[in-house]
Amino acid sequence: MDADALLQRFDGRSRLLLRSLLSCSRADRRALWVFYRLRRCEPDLFMHDCLDTLCQDEPCLDGEALTLPLVCLFPVAFKRNLLSFLHLVHPMLPTPGLVRLLDCLTRDPSHDPWISALLGQLGRDLHPQACSKHPLLTPQGRDRLGELCARLAPCGGGGPGGSVSWSSRLAAVALPGPGSQRKRTSESAGFDIEGEAAALQSKRRRLDRAGEEALPSETDGLQQGGSHLAGDLEIVPMETVSLEGGVAPQPLSPAGASSVLSENIKASIPRIKELLETEWDEGSSSVLQVLNECDPSQVELLCEALCLSEVPEPTLPQFITSLLALSPDLSFSTAATLIRNLFCGKVHGLSEPASRCLVTAVTSLCSRYPRSTCSALIGPVLEAGQTGSAQAELLCRLIEDCLEPHYQILVFEQVLAVPWGEGVLSVLHTLLDCQLELSEATFSLFTARLSQQAPPFATSMKFAKMVLTVLTKYHSHVNTAHKHSLACCLDQNQTFLKKSLQAALKRISPS
Repeated sequence: MDADALLQRFDGRSRLLLRSLLSCSRADRRALWVFYRLRRCEPDLFMHDCLDTLCQDEPCLDGEALTLPLVCLFPVAFKRNLLSFLHLVHPMLPTPGLVRLLDCLTRDPSHDPWISALLGQLGRDLHPQACSKHPLLTPQGRDRLGELCARLAPCGGGGPGGSVSWSSRLAAVALPGPGSQRKRTSESAGFDIEGEAAALQSKRRRLDRAGEEALPSETDGLQQGGSHLAGDLEIVPMETVSLEGGVAPQPLSPAGASSVLSENIKASIPRIKELLETEWDEGSSSVLQVLNECDPSQVELLCEALCLSEVPEPTLPQFITSLLALSPDLSFSTAATLIRNLFCGKVHGLSEPASRCLVTAVTSLCSRYPRSTCSALIGPVLEAGQTGSAQAELLCRLIEDCLEPHYQILVFEQVLAVPWGEGVLSVLHTLLDCQLELSEATFSLFTARLSQQAPPFATSMKFAKMVLTVLTKYHSHVNTAHKHSLACCLDQNQTFLKKSLQAALKRISPS
């Protein structure tokens, strides 16, 4: 049966959500965006109806079964996207409905291996205690992954006998959080260890022929070659997982990686420089393909050789367009290094609103590589403690136009860890206007920080307006402890909004 005909079984809101899962590109992220907006209108009820409808039995003309759950009649790609989406939002969904849906999908006649893997992962999400009884990897898969790590770091440190525990690496294998980038492989790809190993061996032979003295360390090798393994799996250190389940920014270090540029990389430098000084055409992106052959330290050396931090702003949009045309996409570390070299100096030095060329370049690259932008640009600008009005205006635009909700939460957590000024207050207000889905722990940390910052911002209208946004848009998050903390915060306020703030706080019934 056609998917459009199947969607007619659902109400309008559920149909909007499920239609986003039928798209082939970034379907789970698109569905997450739709889900957050629908949830504002009716937090829980529409998902109950959606899950119930997916589990309804429908007559089936193919196969041995006379009836199948409605979800099994959808295309395989839809079911993969649906399970990836459910992995991201399962804490906000009714557990009985999810368990019933998983049972229905076990009857799926397609027997797709990737769907089976996703079902197993979602089962672990719902029942964490079962992880020890049913390990994520089979013994054969564990052995193959161990051999791969041993080849990546033969000199110690990353193999099973090195100082870094191999089992701790395996513990980090999981479905991606909301912060995962566009994948290098097609959505139908499986977890192809042998194919990835063959690609790494080919790269190793090229490095050996070029006279490299050392291979990248295990960490760098996994970060570059393993961060896009097979469709929807990503290897991420456990310590980088943020409070909301996203991925926190990681420090980029070239330690242990090759610090020598191979001959083919050196040969590309004059050509790239020439293009930066003239104009880029449609075929110019091919020369940038060398970026996918570099390890993190080589990307850093290449950026220094090209003087990317000094590239004129009018040249940036064409250069970024060529970067976005690369296939496959850049790895997290490569994109972060390029973003840091291209934009950090320019953004730090802003004394007036950013030029149209700079805004176009930054927003284009941020839309494609949001996680790298959070790590290499937004975080460092906030941490520098010199966020003026020009910097704040650019960051607010990135937050509103380029970042999806899970990345906005990541930036919100970054803001809580840096010194506050008027510019940072503007960024914080923009984030709060996006109506973030904050956890109780994050909201408690935020209210504590508000009380701490109340005295220095007692006369600040930006601070008062931000607190008013908290009281009006986040009143459902406020419990008794939060209300006491906010009351102490308002006692310090000396603006004409004080009475309005106190009245808004009185209207809140603690949850």
